[in-house]
Amino acid sequence: MERHFLRTYGGGFTENFYGLKRERVLRVKGGEVHRAQLGAADSVRETLKLRDRDVWKNLAIMVLLPYLKRKLDEGYDIHAAHANVLGGSFAQERLPSNATIKQRIIFYYKWFLRKVYPSVNAAYYFSLLAFNLAYLFDGSKYHSPFLWLAGTRMRRMGDADHRAIALASQVKPGRAARPGEGGSIFNPRTMAQVVGPRLLSSLRIMLPASIFALKFLEWWHASDFARQLSRKAAEGLELPPPVVSGLPTKNTVALGKPQEKPITEKDKSAKEPTRRPPISSNTLLPIFTVPLPEDSSLCPICTSTIETATAAQTGFVFCYSCVHKWVSGEHERQIAFMEGGGGDAGWGDEEGNRQGRWESGKGRCAVTGRRLLGGVDGLRRVLV
Repeated sequence: MERHFLRTYGGGFTENFYGLKRERVLRVKGGEVHRAQLGAADSVRETLKLRDRDVWKNLAIMVLLPYLKRKLDEGYDIHAAHANVLGGSFAQERLPSNATIKQRIIFYYKWFLRKVYPSVNAAYYFSLLAFNLAYLFDGSKYHSPFLWLAGTRMRRMGDADHRAIALASQVKPGRAARPGEGGSIFNPRTMAQVVGPRLLSSLRIMLPASIFALKFLEWWHASDFARQLSRKAAEGLELPPPVVSGLPTKNTVALGKPQEKPITEKDKSAKEPTRRPPISSNTLLPIFTVPLPEDSSLCPICTSTIETATAAQTGFVFCYSCVHKWVSGEHERQIAFMEGGGGDAGWGDEEGNRQGRWESGKGRCAVTGRRLLGGVDGLRRVLV
């Protein structure tokens, strides 16, 4: 779509919506050619019109560069931003001697994100700021360093541009069909030369109209009138109370009222009541979880004050380092339990290694035992 608008209208979709275009910068001996020295407006437009090479340069600036920037920012947040929180041992990742090509590429990519990308990102924003300030105070004809490299700058569309666009938009007589060639609309040549360009050009009206329709729907659902209609429609509905299940608490909750669990002789003799662990639907093994502390300011995993609060997809909040290690399956509490440590979290004493008899909770919430989509990538920092 952006390529079509660059070739047809001389600017991107958004730029054309605001009446802007991109044009080449001509350079001759003694400086740039001034527009006042050129004869007519039509000649000016044809002279400064973007060529195919300029179209591809601007297309890379408009589409490829933002895509790469976004991917690098996401990669930095995943692989490098939490290195300071998890400590120096995480940042000093070692490359195995028998690493494959893919592992080497990922290793050097992470090294680039940790060591080089912060400087590159700072230089990127500093150059944008410098060019914006220079353009604001009429010290430069380019508002972006990338447009300066491509030799392109922004201009407002004039009468000559509108006349040329109107002339190009006129219906041209179609080419006569060859023998054996049909004139169907689904013909590849017809799709490429007639239907495709008209469909892309129609986006000038369809996309702004869809944006206005979306904003109207947002206003409608946020207005008092819509809430009143929804309230009247819901007056006759009787919704059952919610049922909370899956939380390892001492009391079960049903129909919104707490019901005490029957106390057996074994529970009376035990120092702490034994909880029923959640069962994995894949391996049918019990999952190691931790109880939820009564004080919400304490981390359920380390039972200390929460540092760098991080929420899992289940809604429970932990220390960032604790939940990151837990989801990765590397927390000390998990390792001790799976190696046959004492009755942690009230599961009772079991002798011997628990490998093959329990799941350590890797990739799951430490409280509910539910699987977290995306693993550690699904964790979200909480701003307090």
